[in-house]
Amino acid sequence: MATKRELVDLLLNDARQSADDIARQLGVDAATVDALVDELEADGAVRGYQAVVDWDRLDTDHVRAEVELNVELDRETGYQKIARRIAKFSEVSSLRLISGSYDLAVEVEGESMHDISTFVSEQIAPIPEITQTVTHFVMTTYKERGIYFENNDEDDRLAVSP
Repeated sequence: MATKRELVDLLLNDARQSADDIARQLGVDAATVDALVDELEADGAVRGYQAVVDWDRLDTDHVRAEVELNVELDRETGYQKIARRIAKFSEVSSLRLISGSYDLAVEVEGESMHDISTFVSEQIAPIPEITQTVTHFVMTTYKERGIYFENNDEDDRLAVSP
């Protein structure tokens, strides 16, 4: 019998596979695959299916930034309340509570660096519990969600060694 984890692994690799193709890989019938997918979706374990896009290959402006947020909590406000407020913005593509030197990691997307910096300074930084923001603009993406972006441009620089 196929496990949900095996099914999730196959969906993560390629969610466009048909139920028949997945069934063959798992050694079950397509109806079982459909039932497991329905169960995963109903339980909220699988929340959506998305394309992995290499924005550099599209003729459109797209900028991504990783924003570090430091937060000061009080009795009435916890991380969940702040996260709900930040997650409502369409510019926010991911939001995580993390361990380390800052509290929340926010991935922000926009059409320009100016759009992102304006969004952070006018929408995120003024939130009373946010004590500090640090914005890191993504310059090049080499790998996204497990998919390596091959760069067909050969690096023709010569290696220099001492």
